[in-house]
Amino acid sequence: MAVGTANTMAGQPSLVKRLGWTFLILCCYRIGVHVPIPGVDAAALASFFQSMQGTLFSLFDMFSGGGLSNVSVFALGVMPYISGSIIMQLLQVISPDVKRMAKEEGQAGRRKLTQYTRYLTVLIALVQGLGIAVGLENMTSPAGTSIVLNPGWQFRMVTMTTFTAGSVLVMWLGEQITERGIGNGISLIIFCGIVVGIPRGIIQSLALIQAGDMSIFMAAVIVVFMAAVLVAIVFVERAQRRIPISYAKRQVGRKMYGGQNSHLPLRLNTAGVIPPIFASSLLLFPATIGQFSSNEYVKHAAELFSPHGIAYNVLYVSLMFFFCYFYTAIIFDPKDMAENLKKNGGFIPGIRPGDKTQEYIDTVLTRLTLSGATYISLVCLLPMLLISNFNVPFFFGGTSLLILVGVAMDFMNQVESHMISSQYQGLMAKARKSGRL
Repeated sequence: MAVGTANTMAGQPSLVKRLGWTFLILCCYRIGVHVPIPGVDAAALASFFQSMQGTLFSLFDMFSGGGLSNVSVFALGVMPYISGSIIMQLLQVISPDVKRMAKEEGQAGRRKLTQYTRYLTVLIALVQGLGIAVGLENMTSPAGTSIVLNPGWQFRMVTMTTFTAGSVLVMWLGEQITERGIGNGISLIIFCGIVVGIPRGIIQSLALIQAGDMSIFMAAVIVVFMAAVLVAIVFVERAQRRIPISYAKRQVGRKMYGGQNSHLPLRLNTAGVIPPIFASSLLLFPATIGQFSSNEYVKHAAELFSPHGIAYNVLYVSLMFFFCYFYTAIIFDPKDMAENLKKNGGFIPGIRPGDKTQEYIDTVLTRLTLSGATYISLVCLLPMLLISNFNVPFFFGGTSLLILVGVAMDFMNQVESHMISSQYQGLMAKARKSGRL
C-alpha cells in the first residue's frame, strides 16, 4: 500500500509540489515560534510558565503552538485572525450591506470581506499586543525575578509592533498554504501547533508514572479510553442524515429527464470545529488579560473563569451552542435549498414543495444542530474532567482533538480529490492525443 501510494504520488508532480510547499511553510512557522521578542528574561519566563502548567495559559499556549510560553514573534498566532473572522461573520447577520457583499457581489465581495478581516486582524493584534506587554511588565517568576528587563513604553511599543507583524505574517503564511499548498492554511497552522505538543505530553505522563503519581494500570486505562474517544469522534464526524430526494420526470424536446432518486446529505456536526475555536478565542483573551493584571478584583474575576471553574464551563458550553446554530444558519439556508429543489423538479417524498419543504429541512437541521452541539460540548469538557480527576498532565480532547481529527480528515480528502482530478486530466489528455492520431 505504501509503495503504491508513493508510486502514485511520484507520477503527480503537481501534488508533490503542493505538499512540499505546505511542509516548507509549516517549517517556517515553527522556526518563528522559537524567535523571542527583545527585552524578556528567558529564564524567568520559563520558570513562570512552568508554574502555570494546567491553567488557562496551557490552553492558550496550545493554540499558539508554544509561541506564548516563548513570548516569540508568533505568540499571538492565528487568534487575532480568528477573532476578526468572528466579527465579520457576526456583521453578516447584523448588517444588510455586509450580507449583500458576501452573497450577492460574488468574488469581488468576498475579496472585500477578506481585506476587512485583515484590517481587523491588525487592530486586534495591536490591542492584544499592548495588553500582553503590560501584563509581562507585571509578571514575575516564582523566585521574584521580573520577566521584563527594562519596563516602559519603549518595551510596549516594540512588543506591540513585533506581535502585530508576527500575527500578520502567520495570517499570510496560512493564505499561502491555502492558495499554493494542500488544505486550509489557518487550520493546518493550528494543527501543527497542537501536534508538536503531543511528545511533551507523553514525556510528562511517563515522568508521572516513574514518580509513582500515576499507576501503570491507570495509564493503560486512559490510553484505551483515549483510543475509544478518538474512534467515536471519527465516527460522528462522518455521520450524516440523508434526506431522500426524488426528481419528477420531464420531457425536453424528444428527451426525457428526471425520474431519479437521490439524497440530501446533512452532517451531524454541521458546524465542524468552528464553534469550539470561536468560543475559545472569545474566552481566552479576557481571561488572559485578567491573569496578567495586578488588580485584585480583576484577578478574582479571572479565577472565576478559569478552565476548571463552573462559570467558565457554563459560558463555554453556551457559546458553543450559540456558534453551532449561528454557523449552521450562515452556511445552510433551508429557503434556498427548497427553492433550488423546486426549480430542478425535485421534492422530498411525502412533503410538499415550497414552504413545507423549507420547514421540514429547517426542522431536521435544528435537531441535527442540537445533537452536534451536545456532542461538541461533551468532547470539549473532556480535558477538564481528565485533568481534575485522573491527573492527566495535558489537554486531551476538547478543541485540540476536534481540530486534529477534522483537519486530518479534510487534508486527506483534499489530497484524494487532487489525485483523482490529476488522473482524470491525464486520461483526458491521452484521449485527445489518441483522437488527433
